[in-house]
Amino acid sequence: MAVVMTNVEVAPNIFRLKAAGSYTGRMGQFYMVRAWDKYPLLSRPLSIFDRDEGGIEFLYQLAGEGTKLLSALRPGDELQLEGPFGNGFPEVPAEEKIALVGGGIGAAPLFYALCEYSAADVYLGFSREAYLVQQFEAATTGNVIVDVGGIVLNKVDFNAYDTIIACGPEPMLQAVQRRKQESANAAKVYVSLENRMACGIGACLVCSVKCRDQRRRVCADGPVFLAEEVVFE
Repeated sequence: MAVVMTNVEVAPNIFRLKAAGSYTGRMGQFYMVRAWDKYPLLSRPLSIFDRDEGGIEFLYQLAGEGTKLLSALRPGDELQLEGPFGNGFPEVPAEEKIALVGGGIGAAPLFYALCEYSAADVYLGFSREAYLVQQFEAATTGNVIVDVGGIVLNKVDFNAYDTIIACGPEPMLQAVQRRKQESANAAKVYVSLENRMACGIGACLVCSVKCRDQRRRVCADGPVFLAEEVVFE
């Protein structure tokens, strides 16, 4: 069992939780998190927001019974962490120009990615209120572009980057895929999916997604896919 160090509401219904201990995990990977016994049945998949010698952090949105229970945790409370799971973000040569695009809580895995993509440009889209922008600005030598209430993809020039990584709601990722198809640039474009999960290890197939060759498991084969691989249904 892990022990909660902090659990702070950084914006309305957006929480940043840190658990004490020594944890592994690459950028874009996630943990299955729970702080309850039998109900809700499923743990919650939360991407790694940050990690250091003291513990691991998650950024999550209050959206249902599970996250409601997580939001009630206080320092010293216990929670269960299993992971890390998933393939994570790709390794990218240092000379390449990178854009990270996050829609809402889709920004969560992008902060930890800046440990490696330290010069990336970051695009953050929010429906109502921006949060943690200063932390992102301090973590990159690139630009941080924020959009509140609009469409953050309208600010991204797909022809200006070698690699683009996006995480957010499915309609945004579908738009990313269309922009990739319309772009004259040969940039590699990746999407990190947010499908509902049960086991986290690929055994139950709850999170499977249709791809061009076959159905794939988001938890084990993803959650990061090349944009052109995914068939959004």
